[in-house]
Amino acid sequence: METSPDTARELALLETIERDPDVTQASIATQLGVAVGTVNWHLKRLIEKGYVKIKRAERKKLRYIITPEGIALRARLTVDYIEQQFNLYRRTRKRVQEHLEQVRQAGFERVRLIGEGDVADICKLTCLEQHIAIVPDSKAPVLEVSGFKVLLHIMVADCATIKKEA
Repeated sequence: METSPDTARELALLETIERDPDVTQASIATQLGVAVGTVNWHLKRLIEKGYVKIKRAERKKLRYIITPEGIALRARLTVDYIEQQFNLYRRTRKRVQEHLEQVRQAGFERVRLIGEGDVADICKLTCLEQHIAIVPDSKAPVLEVSGFKVLLHIMVADCATIKKEA
């Protein structure tokens, strides 16, 4: 189960409103990195479903109130998000462990890691746990992080590259 952009935005929107009920749509759009129209669309959906109510605070100023149903939705979305992140972590660790087994079978005890971010951090932790050193050596097998994928490149004796995807 993947988090859809709409679900992630609704969770972020609910969290933002909970922190500051007087927040403006323009401010929310800036925080989320989306257009004001996108925020407006999501707010209308949340209002129609009864998760958020609007009160007029001043003549042109609105206040957004999260309803009890909205609080329950935020809690569900948060739990779903955490579960999905743990699943991603477990799947990535398993794939990296499989790659490291192939590295060992090829006679290596070290790898070079290319890439940054959370998935690269999972690779580093898994290497540490498996006693595989991460080195800058260009002759070492390579774990390449590409988005959520981890590719393994092993140079064999005849200079061909074995490329495996996870």
